[in-house]
Amino acid sequence: MADSSRLDELRGRVDRDPASIAFAQLAEEYRRSGEFEEAVRICLAGLQQHPDYLSARVTLGRALMELQQYDDAKAEFEQVLRSAPDNLIAIRSMADIHQRREERADTPADAPPDPVLHQLETWLTAILDDRASRAAS
Repeated sequence: MADSSRLDELRGRVDRDPASIAFAQLAEEYRRSGEFEEAVRICLAGLQQHPDYLSARVTLGRALMELQQYDDAKAEFEQVLRSAPDNLIAIRSMADIHQRREERADTPADAPPDPVLHQLETWLTAILDDRASRAAS
């Protein structure tokens, strides 16, 4: 369970100023505490005011994944990746969605690769290669 004083503080901030971006922190606290429905509700309300707030979209996607609403979660992560193609949480979450759905296991060996998964794997490899080369220099 999330720290109740932290939740109370964030809830108070959002209640006092419904347009506050503190909604994202509040939703993340609910997500971390396993209250996924509440995290989704808060994110959806806050994103009406701040539709381009990517970290809130990541929180929403992660909460939706836990609720097994994979299509909705995938849509959130795709939106994040359109704006921030190197967002590692979104990249990993997209791969996790594919894994959870067992899309790869259900695909015949001679079927063409999933283009979205291929693109995500390419991005992730490039990011990891870049980080390794920076660490080596």
